[in-house]
Formats: sequence, structure tokens, C-alpha cells
Amino acid sequence: MGKGDPKKPRGKMSSYAFFVQTCREEHKKKHPDASVNFSEFSKKCSERWKTMSSKEKGKFEDMAKADKLRYEKEMKNYVPPKGETKKKFKDPNAPKRPPSAFFLFCSEFRPKIKGEHPGLSIGDVAKKLGEMWNNTAADDKQPYEKKAAKLKEKYEKDIAAYRAKGKVDAGKKVVAKAEKSKKKKEEEEDEDEDEEEEDDEEEEEEEDEDDDDDE
Repeated sequence: MGKGDPKKPRGKMSSYAFFVQTCREEHKKKHPDASVNFSEFSKKCSERWKTMSSKEKGKFEDMAKADKLRYEKEMKNYVPPKGETKKKFKDPNAPKRPPSAFFLFCSEFRPKIKGEHPGLSIGDVAKKLGEMWNNTAADDKQPYEKKAAKLKEKYEKDIAAYRAKGKVDAGKKVVAKAEKSKKKKEEEEDEDEDEEEEDDEEEEEEEDEDDDDDE
């Protein structure tokens, strides 16, 4: 359940999260009174997960798929309380924000750190990358900063074009709606004219009948 709203569906779990949960339950059964060192426990889980075959992981992947379906179903029926809105829709076609110089640096050195220290957690890898970046000379940072600046410039052009296209599309929708409304109005007016003509014809027929009676 969500922290703010007790009725909010519980977030979906990944296959690895299900695996860790199973490991924790197994450990608790074997050592019910022992305290758990979470750092060591996480490291052991990570190492065990890496050595598992696809077949062994399949069980947890199935659990994750089932949980994802459960979450999506519950979220469809979930109505957030007033003041809380659902996550804003993100257009998959919208230009992606450019990475920073530090992010580009991390992308290059993260695989190297993981290769040298396979047991490190995500948090420890990030910490190590931060230390490396802080110890990198300004001249050595320049290639990443230049690349980040170029990507930012490209992003600004792309997002401007994307927003302009969005306005054009919105304008087209407004025009189409107006034309549809105009067409509908014209059709209604034509129907009214037809009805008036029918009424006139009926009146003429009645007048003719009256004339015949007078004769």
C-alpha cells in the first residue's frame, strides 16, 4: 500500500525482489533468532542471482509478471484522493533529456568498476563513481562536458520542434472540430428547410381542398 493513501495499490515487484524476499524467508527459517547484516545479505543474494540459470530465474520472473498484472488491474480501479493526481502521461515519442557530463562519465566507467568489484551494490558503485569524478582533473572532465553541451543543444532544438508540432496538431484538431460542428449545423439547417417546405406543401393542399368544397 502507498504511504499517503492506504487504499493505493502496492507497487509491483521485480523478479530479483521476489528472489531476495525468498532468500530472506529461507534465512529466517534456518536462523530464526539470528540478526541479519543487510549489507552482507544483499551481497550474497547478488552473487547467488548472478550464478543462477535462466531456468532457475524463470520462477521469479513468472512471479514478477503475475504481480505486474495484479498491479495494473488494481491501478485501473484506483481513484486517487483529492489533491493527489495520477502520474502525468509521458509521451514515448518526446525527446529524452540529455545526460549530464557526470552521467556520461558514469556510463563509461560503471562497467569497469562492476568488472573489478562484482560484489558491490548499486549504491556503492555510485559512491565510487562520485569519488572518481571528484578526483578527475578539470582538463580530463572537458571531453564529457563538451559532449554534454552538444547533446543539450540538440535536445533544446528537438524539444522546440516537438512542442511546435504539438501546437500544430492541436490546431488541426480544433479546425477539424470546428469544421465538423459547421457541417452538422448546415445539415440541421437543411433538415429545417425540408420541414418548412413540407409544411408549405401541406398548407397548399389544405387550401386547394377548401376551394373544392366552396365550389
